[in-house]
Amino acid sequence: MEQNENTAPNEQPADNTVEQAAPDVMPSMEEMLQKAEQNAQEHHDAWLRAKAESENIRRRAQEDVSKAQKFAVERFSNEMLAVMDSLQAGLAVETATVESFKSGMELTLKQLTTVFEKFNIKEINPIGEKFDAHQHQAIGMVDSDQEANTVVTVMQKGYSLSDRIMRPALVMVAKAKE
Repeated sequence: MEQNENTAPNEQPADNTVEQAAPDVMPSMEEMLQKAEQNAQEHHDAWLRAKAESENIRRRAQEDVSKAQKFAVERFSNEMLAVMDSLQAGLAVETATVESFKSGMELTLKQLTTVFEKFNIKEINPIGEKFDAHQHQAIGMVDSDQEANTVVTVMQKGYSLSDRIMRPALVMVAKAKE
């Protein structure tokens, strides 16, 4: 490396550019106002998007609930179509006997019972049980050898759907002995 006469060994040549420290300049009020307005606009836009999104979610949820209500019984209805077909086929027979009608009704009842089991619909037939106002509706009291408040006669069976009473059983209850 060649040395220049004006430079000493191990000395870097002097750079003519001098770094000047930029003084801290405070932004003007107009710049601060513009920045604040820009921030406010960004926040407002984000709020509008969030509001629109929440409105869309609410609307979709309402539509889902509406569809669920409309089509809640669709599976049950499809199963009931087979029972309807059996009843109509039985009525369409021209030369039916009492025995064939009875046989057809028994098969249709079996189909209906299968549908009820599939959808957790249970029969309430409380003959001989203690009267329970949650499951039974007493329509009268009768003299009986059975213990008081025991169901003696079932006038109409009741039904429950997943442990919720759809229709209470109409019953006659034993009177207390005097």
